[in-house]
Formats: sequence, C-alpha cells, structure tokens
Amino acid sequence: MNRVSTARQLFLALPHQQRAVYGLVVAWVLAMIAVPILRWTFGDTIIPAAITFALMVQFSAVFIALASVWGLRRVGIVFGMVAIMTWGVEFIGSKTNFPFGSYDYTPLLQPQLGGVPLLIPIAWFMMLPAAWNIAHLTVGTKNKLAYIVVATLAMTAWDLFLDPQMVAWGFWEWHEYGAYFGIPLVNYFGWLLTAFVITAVIRPYRWQMPRYPLWVVYAVVWFLQSVGLAVFWGMAGPAFFGCISMGAFLVWSWRGLNEH
Repeated sequence: MNRVSTARQLFLALPHQQRAVYGLVVAWVLAMIAVPILRWTFGDTIIPAAITFALMVQFSAVFIALASVWGLRRVGIVFGMVAIMTWGVEFIGSKTNFPFGSYDYTPLLQPQLGGVPLLIPIAWFMMLPAAWNIAHLTVGTKNKLAYIVVATLAMTAWDLFLDPQMVAWGFWEWHEYGAYFGIPLVNYFGWLLTAFVITAVIRPYRWQMPRYPLWVVYAVVWFLQSVGLAVFWGMAGPAFFGCISMGAFLVWSWRGLNEH
C-alpha cells in the first residue's frame, strides 16, 4: 500500500502536462493489451477499430509531450508538415511503386484519402519525435548529418516490427513476396529515404525535446511490439529483429538520458 501511495504522490508532483502525457501512455498500454483480448472475444474484424483507438491515444501523448516544450503553434505546424509529407509519399508510393515498392492499402483502415488511410500520417508523427529524441540523446545536435542519420535509423527500426504485423492483419498488401518475412527490402529503402528527408526538412535539432516522455514512448513501443509479436501474434522472427534493433537504440540513448 505504501508503494502505491508513493507512486501516486510522485505522479501528482509532476507538472499538469506531464501527468496528462504519462496518463495517456498508461491508457495507450492498456489499449494495446486489450487488442488481442478483443480479437479473441470478437474476432479479427475488431482489430482495425482497436488499433485506431490505441494509436490515437499514443498520438495524443506525443502531441501533448511536444506541446509542453514547443508550444501548441510549433507542434501544430510540425504535425501539419509531417502529415502532408507522409501522406504525399504514401500516395505516390502506392501509385508508382516508389520509394517503397509495389503495394496497395486494403479498405480495412478508414477513412482514406486518395487510397491512403488518414491514420498513416498520424502513425508517422507519433513515432518520428521519439526517433528524433533518440538522436538528441545519442549524437546530440551539433553534427546535423549524424543527427539525421541516427533519427532515420531509429525510426526505420520500428518498421522491422510494423510491416510484417500490418500485412498479417490485412491493412496493406505487397504485390510480391519479399526477403524480410514477406516484406520487400526496397520498403526499408523507402522508410530510410522518407525519414531522412522529413528530418532534414523539419530540422528538429533546433529545439529541445521532452526527453523522458519521448524516451518512454520509444521504450514502450519496443516492449509492446517485442512481447506482442512473439507471444500473442506468433511472429517470433520480426519480434526478434525488431527487439534487437530498437533495443540497441534504447541502450545507446540510456546514458544520454541520465546525463541531461
């Protein structure tokens, strides 16, 4: 009981916006834990709605965390830029096969604009700042090229989990079977290129980061995907490679987190 009381006191001692962020992180974790339970109860048809809800909670946590440091205006502008660029590259990619390869979105994720689910730009935004934060904590902001490269790699590491899982859930389809658990390797070139260009355009190294909340977001994604794919979704291969890749960035950034 004392531990519960101490945890409650520490939580209440946080600034209001940080309490909101960590409260949303807890809600997001619970929502993700609920996904396999809902699937067992209602079947596969519930997955799109459950995932959409969980991702919107994560997006809200990241948005509020950034707003606590950047202010609403800057976060709104950055989100708008990320949304436009990522929707654009996904639209072009699904029509021309560049830069990700040959794929199509299915109708499962709604609403869509130009055949691209509107959840996709939101998903990019909910993880890009966490990847930028990894770069802040590891290589710092003086060497801009190193910063962009590390952020790009930290972001792309997530897709070692994501793409095999989303294809298994039927959210999009590849026209040919690829080398990475069915995913074409060119897809990862597309992720690297997109994350690199967006980071270079936005130049987040100019600003401070809410380092603890965004590190927690990256860590929670790593944990949920590692355990979820291996235990609940029967995808041990992507779970292993994603766990190693994102885990390496967490270990590398840990020292920087505690030095600041």
